[in-house]
Amino acid sequence: MPLASIASLLTASAVRERANRLLELGITGKLDHFAVELDRLPAVADYVIETARESYPDLDIPFHSRWRHFEAGQIDRFGGLVDAAGITDPLVFGRAAFDLAIVSVLLDAGAGPDWRYREAATGETFSRSEGLGVASFAMFASGLFSQDPADPLRADAAALAVLEARELAEGFQATPENPMVGLEGRAKLLNALGRVVADRADLFGAGEARPGGLFDTVLASADEDGRVSAPKILELVLEAFGPIWPSRLLRDGVALGDSWEHRKLVTDDATSGLMPFHKLSQWLTYSLIEPLLWTGVEVVDLDGLTGLPEYRNGGLYLDLGVLVPKDPSATKRRWKAEDEFIVEWRALTVALLDRTAQLIRDKLGLDAEALPLAKVLEGGTWSAGRRIAREKRADGGPPLAIESDGTVF
Repeated sequence: MPLASIASLLTASAVRERANRLLELGITGKLDHFAVELDRLPAVADYVIETARESYPDLDIPFHSRWRHFEAGQIDRFGGLVDAAGITDPLVFGRAAFDLAIVSVLLDAGAGPDWRYREAATGETFSRSEGLGVASFAMFASGLFSQDPADPLRADAAALAVLEARELAEGFQATPENPMVGLEGRAKLLNALGRVVADRADLFGAGEARPGGLFDTVLASADEDGRVSAPKILELVLEAFGPIWPSRLLRDGVALGDSWEHRKLVTDDATSGLMPFHKLSQWLTYSLIEPLLWTGVEVVDLDGLTGLPEYRNGGLYLDLGVLVPKDPSATKRRWKAEDEFIVEWRALTVALLDRTAQLIRDKLGLDAEALPLAKVLEGGTWSAGRRIAREKRADGGPPLAIESDGTVF
């Protein structure tokens, strides 16, 4: 088969099409691992709306992205940093915002249940995603990712390539008494990012060699009316950062990243049996959209991206009974990302998020422009997944135990 057949899996449309194919099989009872109880979906929509109204009574919901974690405690940290630095040039602003978002998303693997970060400026203590966001923001603001002391608010290939785990440990305040998992893995991921940025001047810029150079590349992808497509941003993200992920499926010379095997996805071409997700790449894409909007760029086809198949969204459907494991002992096992049970769960989550979003819009009398998927996730299914987990389990953890290398969930 031609290379394009495999390369087509590096798109959001492939994620959506294949997820819906598995959902249709689930609805007709033809999946091995899950039963799908669609009659419980309206209750999920109601629960999500109730959750959204608690945080956003007027339903003025922001996008689901890394920027929400930078705003933990309702503080506009990046805005304050930009003002203090006197940044007014949209290109300088955009590159800095891309530098921060890209590095921070790559540092966002699970920190473990015991880790905490105390922010010096506020005295507040944060954990989990918010803690990782605030800590990585502080490292960025300190100039840790820049080799130019005169220009600290940036990340560049040279600094990233030599960053050491001990420097991250210091930045994250990780100690034996405040343990963080995966510090070595995070450092290696940023080292790999530095190498890729240096190697791909066509994507990251020939002069400065920084992740934020992708801002210029995205702008160059705009149509004749100056509009940028969200799925096109994802394709650039997948091309740019594909080489840094751990090696998984390689087909026809194409590294497929967050793509896995499911035997029910039978096609008559080289993509048979493959289910792509690109969860972290899509979340990064959502996180790159806001800086574009802030600089006046119109981003179109937001819902061309998909919902994110991670344990908060997926847990919501398990905890509220839409997805029912056919093996009752499944919740007591420890799973790997490549297990077909997990692949099936993630795919069903993607497809159900679309249906949930439409149900919510119908109930609220809103359309996709007023309430895009990025807001449904934030308002939203992710928050509702976290909420139901706390109601169901003392530790607020997900309903399934999954081993992950930090680049999937």
